[in-house]
Amino acid sequence: MSGTDSEFDLIRRYFAEPAAAATAAEGLRLGIGDDAALLAVRPGYELVVAVDTLVEGTHFFPDHPPASLGHKALAANLSDLAAMGAEPLGALLSLVLPGVDHAWLKGFSQGFLALAGEAGVPLVGGDTNRGPLAISVTVLGEVPAGQALRRGGARPGDRLVVSGALGGAAAGLAHETHRRTRGEAPADSGNTACARLFWPPARLGVGRALRNRARAAIDISDGLLADLGHLCAASGCGARVEWPQVPLDPLLEGMAEPEARACALAGGEDYELLFALPSDEPLDLLAFSVDAPLTVIGEMTEGDEVTIVDARGARLEPGRAGHDHFAG
Repeated sequence: MSGTDSEFDLIRRYFAEPAAAATAAEGLRLGIGDDAALLAVRPGYELVVAVDTLVEGTHFFPDHPPASLGHKALAANLSDLAAMGAEPLGALLSLVLPGVDHAWLKGFSQGFLALAGEAGVPLVGGDTNRGPLAISVTVLGEVPAGQALRRGGARPGDRLVVSGALGGAAAGLAHETHRRTRGEAPADSGNTACARLFWPPARLGVGRALRNRARAAIDISDGLLADLGHLCAASGCGARVEWPQVPLDPLLEGMAEPEARACALAGGEDYELLFALPSDEPLDLLAFSVDAPLTVIGEMTEGDEVTIVDARGARLEPGRAGHDHFAG
């Protein structure tokens, strides 16, 4: 990477030693330090693998606080495991860096490893290279055979349920965008206006609780309507969303309804779980076993159309559906 900092120096300094404390994690046989990691999947379980990449200028601003970025890079992937009902086994981290910035690396590794410790997911390997800043994380998990949650399987009449609250990440993104247009100070990781954008949750507990209960599930990364569309397409049915029932992040309080609706329905990166629950499955018992509020926001329907209605049942036009990485 430079004349004084090799790839192995950086790994040893910022990732290998803190990660060594996690080598006792169940299923991990060999972590950082060899050509590859060794993990054991328990008998009767299936392996779950997900990967996500964050690119500077596309997924985050150049001055995004590094600790938050470390947290977010891992949280985005753990959310995919949660949507499958999986338990994490380990994570791989690939960093493309324009140069060696020790303050940035220290913050990034602290944010990444703090969440890794909370979630019980050891960092088992990775790679570093020189180039435009990009972060790629691969997570590995396990789920009891035949119990993985999938996008397909919802049926007409199922209740449509969401965890947590929506729109906070979009509100934070709007705040950050406006801050830049005003030429204000660099981003502050503790700014409450950006709490959801900078420190998204990973609903692993919700995902585990949905095994053998939900018929279909997906995480909300591209926006409620976009991800609901994916769930409907995989399940071969439609959905009806009751706008007054959609739980809104407190950051949306005081916002005009059209803007709040755009944030909650089309804003991405909330990383909540959206799932279809059979009408006879008791929601109160499910809610008792998870650490996030659960809200019924509508139901699955016949056909393939997704509609949004107001308190009187009148149809609302949602505007844009959500994030598309390759949209013009």
